[in-house]
Amino acid sequence: MTAAPARADSPVKLPPVVAGRSTLDLVLRARELGIVLALAALVAVTAISNPRFLSGQSVRDILLGTAILAVLAVGQAVVVITRNIDLSVGSVLGLSAFTVGTLLRDNPGLPVPLALLIGAAVGGACGAVNGVLVRYGNVPALVVTLGTLYVVRGITYFWAGGQQINADELPAGFLDFGNATFAGVPYLVLIALLILVITGLVLRNYRVGRELYAMGSSPQAARLAGISVGRRTIGAFGVSGALAGLAGVLFAARFGTIDAAAGTGYELNVVAAVVVGGVAVFGGSGSVWGAALGALLLTTIGSSLAVLEINQFWQQAIVGGLILLAIGADRLVAARVAASLKRRHSQEGRAHVG
Repeated sequence: MTAAPARADSPVKLPPVVAGRSTLDLVLRARELGIVLALAALVAVTAISNPRFLSGQSVRDILLGTAILAVLAVGQAVVVITRNIDLSVGSVLGLSAFTVGTLLRDNPGLPVPLALLIGAAVGGACGAVNGVLVRYGNVPALVVTLGTLYVVRGITYFWAGGQQINADELPAGFLDFGNATFAGVPYLVLIALLILVITGLVLRNYRVGRELYAMGSSPQAARLAGISVGRRTIGAFGVSGALAGLAGVLFAARFGTIDAAAGTGYELNVVAAVVVGGVAVFGGSGSVWGAALGALLLTTIGSSLAVLEINQFWQQAIVGGLILLAIGADRLVAARVAASLKRRHSQEGRAHVG
């Protein structure tokens, strides 16, 4: 007697790993909601203490600061999703800013779109080097990018030679771009939103995005599934570098003054924005939307402390504490998911034996 074929509309039982990953994603999405609530509470408390916090100029400054950090965070999120990390983004931002600033100073007629492309190309090259070293050197990304952080920064310092590029040396059109708006929204914010939407759609709806998540969930399984882990790794670092380079151009346009120290210290804030925003530091989960929310939260915290006249040292302490809390939360959730899967496997084994 042959078994009856399964009905097309019959429910399909999800594999345990998929169910466990769904649980983890649900928790991380809940963290994104928590960020929104924390932002609302922070803004409310600060505004009550000092109503000027919600002035048009203050909100504009927060959005401009968030735009640069969010572009960096989106690139970092792509790398972290693959279970890697890129600590060189601040140095790449500085090199790109100084490169584009030098070109604009020497060639005042250089179009702004071309400047953006050059900055992205400089960053993309640095990111590709990181990816190649991680892939073919078989060296942990933490070690590689920590090394390139200092190498790239050293190159910028050597090139700058202690000099800086001032706003009066840059074309007026480029500086206007850093302050111009469309329908009341700064161009820098619109660029950040465009990058966020495109990257989010690619990660969610296209094969390359699913492969990056698969690599972060289990690199071994990804290889067995035929995913080109090496090529995707290089690509992820290339994206991170290109966005860091683009952020360097946005940095130059906003501040006007560029020296070899541009971007110093951004690494901590970028990593914090990503992990606080729900991108699992162990890879395979999270979204660029959460990373952008994390960037907005950190920028708002910095502005709130300044308005409340609190020592900026506390900003660094808060950022460090948020990183520890986020990593601890990821680890706790991952342990609970693993325990749940173990119990499920055990129950299925006993049911099969019975």
